[in-house]
Amino acid sequence: MRVVHYLNQFFGGLGGEEKAGAAPQAQDGAVGPGRLLEQVLGEDAQVVRTIICGDNYAAENLDELTAFVLRETAEANAELFVAGPCFEAGRYGVAAGAVCSAVSAELEIPAVTGMALENPGVDLYRQDIYIVDSGQSASDMRNVLEKMAGIALKLARGEEIGLPAEEGYISRGILRDAFVEQTSAQRLVEMLFAKTAGEPFESELPAPTFTPTPAPPPVLDMSKAKVALVTDGGLVPKGNPDNISAYAATNWGSYDITGTTDLKGEDYEISHRGYDTRYVEQDPDRLVPLDVLRELEQEHVVGEIHSHFIATSGLANPLANSRRLGREIAQNLKDQGVDAVILTST
Repeated sequence: MRVVHYLNQFFGGLGGEEKAGAAPQAQDGAVGPGRLLEQVLGEDAQVVRTIICGDNYAAENLDELTAFVLRETAEANAELFVAGPCFEAGRYGVAAGAVCSAVSAELEIPAVTGMALENPGVDLYRQDIYIVDSGQSASDMRNVLEKMAGIALKLARGEEIGLPAEEGYISRGILRDAFVEQTSAQRLVEMLFAKTAGEPFESELPAPTFTPTPAPPPVLDMSKAKVALVTDGGLVPKGNPDNISAYAATNWGSYDITGTTDLKGEDYEISHRGYDTRYVEQDPDRLVPLDVLRELEQEHVVGEIHSHFIATSGLANPLANSRRLGREIAQNLKDQGVDAVILTST
């Protein structure tokens, strides 16, 4: 069986973040984790081509990367496509999910990848492809690749894939018909008794849970408060120096506004694909209202404006990743002595 394997710049041996802008390239044979992938797939499978791409390039040029992967995979006469595993690397996961989904849909060959649950690629592509739960540590590479190989071989042979808990992949949110001995009423009553008795039970339709966030104490005197501006609307300086992705962003940026009273459109751009950005591009103060806040500062309504505004993109961002970004931003502002935040969105 002919296999094509997708890797990012780190696992592909090009380097770390300094090579994150590397354009996609194809190499014959297995590279890095691909050699271990060949072992776990067995003697009847061979990695005939490895595609390597930098994470930043993939995030900023996903359409070009997808076209490259489709072309190289077709030319290799591949019968199976594997990406990663990506573990917690967000840009890597988004790219792997995108190319696996495209290969599966357009070339109609099996595709599988692996990611940690918190990876933004999971929520974006879990319904399209099989994503093995890789956990967080790359030290578990062999075990993860064995699970990926098991699913890949079943897909290639046209065999039925079992339940997520049995096969080790992340739930795709797909309900299956099944024959069971008990009626729904009987199962419901059993679960209800177990719940009231404090005994373990497993719901057939688990609901999402959100940890409540208590409101912070109020600022007693805003005229003495240090206020920061934060947005998830993707406003960044021209050139996007922090390479914040337009969707499923995994990082944020902090930008100096010391001495600035008005944000100019010619100095900024938008890294966000979820709204009509023209009005913000004309006047960035519509998203990050520095001009009005400066007036309030001069009128002593607020004590001081923080020297930097913070921005990221909130589009298609999984909850776990959003929480991480929020904690990082909050800690940064706390360290800078900020008392209150004006958070703007699209």
